[in-house]
Amino acid sequence: MSDTPTGLPGIDSKFSTILADPPWQFQNRTGKVAPEHGRLKRYPTMTLQEICDMPVAAHAEDQSHLYMWVPNALLKEGLDVMEAWGFKYKTNLVWYKIRKDGGPDGRGVGFYFRNVTELVLFGVRGKLRTLAPGRRQVNLLSTRKREHSRKPDEFYGLVESCSPGPYLELFAREKVAGWHQWGNEIETYKETKRVAPGYRGE
Repeated sequence: MSDTPTGLPGIDSKFSTILADPPWQFQNRTGKVAPEHGRLKRYPTMTLQEICDMPVAAHAEDQSHLYMWVPNALLKEGLDVMEAWGFKYKTNLVWYKIRKDGGPDGRGVGFYFRNVTELVLFGVRGKLRTLAPGRRQVNLLSTRKREHSRKPDEFYGLVESCSPGPYLELFAREKVAGWHQWGNEIETYKETKRVAPGYRGE
């Protein structure tokens, strides 16, 4: 598939389930980045408009699910992106970050509170329900936090039990069996090149 406005480069099919972890920009209404977020500057980010403009809908089946990671402070932005991508918000899942002893991991950051949770917005295109296991699944996942921005491996199994394949992950960081993955940290995207406006595979 060529790099055209109708789809993302490297993806030539449609998927029933899409998982996305966009590289959000962290700043307050004045445009100032909080001191505790200064260390995040070394990670490439995209503007809200750049994320909204991604042609994700071109890769979604008419009946499909979207799981999208979003920081607590950017809930509204996450809902805007979900709508722009052609999905209707239905509910959310919460990742509760814990220490080895099971207590809250207080290393999170935030303008007002120290966050120990992160949200996954769940949206639907069409009228596709979750699979039977999903209707028994609670919307809380409690696991330990690892390196910056890395999400829990357990989440892939949760998605697979709740939503049908084929599966697409956007902004992927590592290879996972059974998934088509598009992102800047998996082996096939190590080369430095722009793969979507505002986003580089580097």
